[in-house]
This record gives sequence, C-alpha cells and structure tokens, in this order.
Amino acid sequence: MLINELVKLSGVSARTLRYYDEIGLLKPSMVEQNGYRQYNQCDIDRLQQILFYRELDFKLEQIKALLEDNNFNVKEALINQQALLEQKRNYLDGLLETIEKTIQTMEGEITMTNEQKFEAFKNKLIEDNEQAYGQEIREKYGEEMVKASNNKLKQMTEAQYEAVQQLEQQLFARLKEALASGDAATEIAMEVAELHKRWLSFYWAKYTKEAHVGLAQMYIYDERFTNYYDSRVGQGATQFLYDAIVAYAKL
Repeated sequence: MLINELVKLSGVSARTLRYYDEIGLLKPSMVEQNGYRQYNQCDIDRLQQILFYRELDFKLEQIKALLEDNNFNVKEALINQQALLEQKRNYLDGLLETIEKTIQTMEGEITMTNEQKFEAFKNKLIEDNEQAYGQEIREKYGEEMVKASNNKLKQMTEAQYEAVQQLEQQLFARLKEALASGDAATEIAMEVAELHKRWLSFYWAKYTKEAHVGLAQMYIYDERFTNYYDSRVGQGATQFLYDAIVAYAKL
C-alpha cells in the first residue's frame, strides 16, 4: 500500500506518516527506488495501535517504547486499550452530565451544589489512581487507607480542588529548580519535600514521615511513578525527589 492509499484508509495525513517514519515510529516495510513508501499489513496494524494510544494521550516516545518492547503483545494491548477507553468514556459521560446539570441550574430548573460541579473531575482522579496504582497502594498501605484517601478526595471542595492542582504545578517548578542544583539537602530541596507533603495531605487521611518515605521509595521502584515525574520535570527528578524526602524526614 502506497502512502496516499494509507492516508485515505486511516485519515492520517501524509505529512504525519512521513514524520512517523523520520522518528522511527512507523517505518514503511519498503521504500522503492523512486522514493515511494510501501506499507504492508504489519505496518497498517502498527498504525492502528499508534492511533489507539494517541487517543489515550500517550506521547509519541512512549508509544514507540511500548511497540518496540520485546514483551509487547497486540491482544493484551487491545484489551488494555479497551479498558482505558471505557474509563475515558465514563469520564466524558460524567462531564456531559455535569454540563447538562449546570445548564439546568442556570435556567432555574434545578439547584446544583459547588461540590456537584466538580464531582466528575474528582471521580476521574480516583479512577486514574485506582487504574494506575491501586494494587500497589493497597499492598503497601492496606484497604482502609485507600478508602480513607478516596473519601477525602470525594469530599474535596472547589477551592481545595483548585489548590491541589496549583500546588502540583508549583511542586514541579520547584523540583526542576532543585534538580538543577544537584543537592537534595539544600533549602530549596526541603521546600520541594514540604510541597510534596502538602500535596499528599489533600489525599491522605493521616500523614507520617515513615509513610512519606515509603511512598517516595515506591516512586523510584515503579517506572510509572518514575515516568510521571521524570517526564514532567527532567531525567533523574524522581530519584532526586526521593532523596529530598528522605533528608526532609530526618529533620
């Protein structure tokens, strides 16, 4: 299949396909002497996988790493994508319901509390955490702590929800500054650990230094946590955060 045929089949522009070729994400199985790209069935199936992951907001470098993993299994990937897309659909359904109720409130048909206005967003946070880290958190801290954390999140007010979003962005910014210094025991590094503690306090029913260090340790052992911080702040950010929290806990 030539590139123009793949464009018609998939809806992906020729420019995008050429870029995917350039970065090694989707290379055609054959390039003719005249420069025409030829895509076979495996290439077409790989493009479908790429598009599924793009719909789930994966970055191109993440998709490339997944597809090139020796343990990658197409069927398992499809099952996982199906679950993630269903989760996304539930979130969108919740948003649509919230919008509908907000319009009805504006028209005087119903009364909507401020908590209800942010219910869909908070449910999304809980679902994301459950999907990504639920099993590990339960194994480390137990079912009761997970339930207490979820209940605290559900009861979060509008002001608290906005505050936790701003606090996380502040944490990323300060962590980036501290990482540049290379010293996890400096004043700015301690500020990073304090910000992380304040961020956790929005979710945890009870804070302890021991639990804080334990969570940070899990960050460096679980690549999902590592990717979360390293991709937003810079390479080595997760290890630096762990070192800063350990130093903070000794104060």
